[in-house]
Amino acid sequence: MAAPLHVVAGVLRDAQGRVLLAQRPEGKADAGLWEFPGGKVEPGETALDALRRELHEELGLRVLDGAALIRVPVASAGEDAAVRLHLDTWQVRAFDGDPVAHEHAALAWVALEKLDRYPMPPADRPVVAALREPDRVLITPEPGEGPVAEAAWLARADAALAGGLRRIHLRLADDLQRRRLAIELAARCRAAAAGLWVHGDAALAAELGVGLHWRASQLRAPEATAITRRHREAGGRVCAAVHDAEELVLVEALGVDDLLLGPVKPTATHPGQPTLGWDAFERLRARTALPVYALGGVGPADLIEARRHGAQGVAGIRAFWPGQAAFAV
Repeated sequence: MAAPLHVVAGVLRDAQGRVLLAQRPEGKADAGLWEFPGGKVEPGETALDALRRELHEELGLRVLDGAALIRVPVASAGEDAAVRLHLDTWQVRAFDGDPVAHEHAALAWVALEKLDRYPMPPADRPVVAALREPDRVLITPEPGEGPVAEAAWLARADAALAGGLRRIHLRLADDLQRRRLAIELAARCRAAAAGLWVHGDAALAAELGVGLHWRASQLRAPEATAITRRHREAGGRVCAAVHDAEELVLVEALGVDDLLLGPVKPTATHPGQPTLGWDAFERLRARTALPVYALGGVGPADLIEARRHGAQGVAGIRAFWPGQAAFAV
């Protein structure tokens, strides 16, 4: 099997923080679509060397400094769904010159919140998410029973938000406790400009105006598609948990915004459960253009590795819960 095509792309920003997009010209594949400028990595080149060459040829720029952002794998069509391409995207932290469209139909400096207005190839969608969305997801542990335990639990959630965490998934088994703590946590997340997703409780998520997370066991529910559509039409976000290729097909059909994929590594909460490992994670991730968070046995220290395999970020419980950072789950 041939090695995947290696393509490099650059994210350039202007003084206002806007991102440069380039429109593909007529006569090329995906003509008219907008992309992050770049091109193929030639034999013997490093990704950064290729980025420097391509941006000089395409835009007349000299790249002075760059840092890896996300490497998006793209699968071929067909039953084998092998990885056929890696879109190796870099943050261009410093460059010299003013961009000129030598090979593209047009250029545009675009604010991050307006990137959705520009039609892009599917591989660029995870790059947009990596630029705009949080790279860590805290999934809450069970708080225990009683007001003292719940107060301590909320204090730890406050500490996570104060530490910069901007996405929390509320996963609690008891219906009454879930509702009680969801109301408290929703207010805290709004004050911190953070997002909250409620696991498995569509009515509560709609009532509070927060995100909805489908558990893998709920993906086949007859009403899941209609609920997902209504939640998104009302301005809510929808996520789902995925463990294999079959579930990936289901969430694509549901129309969710992003997903958690795993387990990548062994976890303390599910000992003995089969794990994907990073290679299998990447092969599954390559089958979708949705933003994907790596889940299971990972923590903040795994972010660079996760993004090298196409993950938007990392998600977990104890590795993200203040006071328990030594125990990744």
